[in-house]
Amino acid sequence: MKARWALLFAGWLPLLANAAPQINVGTVYDYLDGDKSTYLKRVFNGGDATAFVKVNILEIIYDADGTMREMPLVNQAEMNAREGLMASPARLIVPANGMQGTRLVFMGEREKERYFRVRFVPVVPEQEDEFAVSAEERDEYKKGLSAGVNVLAGYGTVFFVRPTETRFDSAVNDGPGQYRIHNQGNSVVVIDEFRDCSAKNENECQPTTKHHILPGRTFEFDKQSGREYRFTMIEGKATKVVELKG
Repeated sequence: MKARWALLFAGWLPLLANAAPQINVGTVYDYLDGDKSTYLKRVFNGGDATAFVKVNILEIIYDADGTMREMPLVNQAEMNAREGLMASPARLIVPANGMQGTRLVFMGEREKERYFRVRFVPVVPEQEDEFAVSAEERDEYKKGLSAGVNVLAGYGTVFFVRPTETRFDSAVNDGPGQYRIHNQGNSVVVIDEFRDCSAKNENECQPTTKHHILPGRTFEFDKQSGREYRFTMIEGKATKVVELKG
């Protein structure tokens, strides 16, 4: 395996002069359905140099008062001894203008919904990073990067792991001056492409937004005269377009 990576890396070295990687991970939010245990996440590299990408995972914990904490997971080698999310592989070598994938695998019980921060971090490979390249190859890579490139742009995504027995139950209250959705189910409800526009001029709109209603939480907004509202409510695979007037 190490020999194969070394040969591939050697073939990329001539392409590194005055170059830098530029990764793209696609969607920022991903959802693992209750009947699935793995999810394929693709990483694209639109830059001119090979990208060495480390995948780091933190669990997002919501306290009773609504505050959020991010907790580090134990070493992935200890995965068999615990529950949680892991990336396989957790180290990616993505060629210039190419793509590689990692599988996000959840292990353990799923009585309630779980949330994770998955970070894709491009790095300059070091010995401890386990990218299976030699010291000479690492030095050549560093020399080949564009002058002045000190920070490589990474991405953080949010990964929702739905309960095995997923249940959606959204209580909608469409009042004369306010619209309200309370999530009485056990999995996140997504409010996608939320638009707030002038009724007289559809080009006069607030920035389009996306919202997540966690179990037990509420999404609401005041309806103002002369405004129109449009969004898609997503409950797992079910979608509903909602259009309202103030």
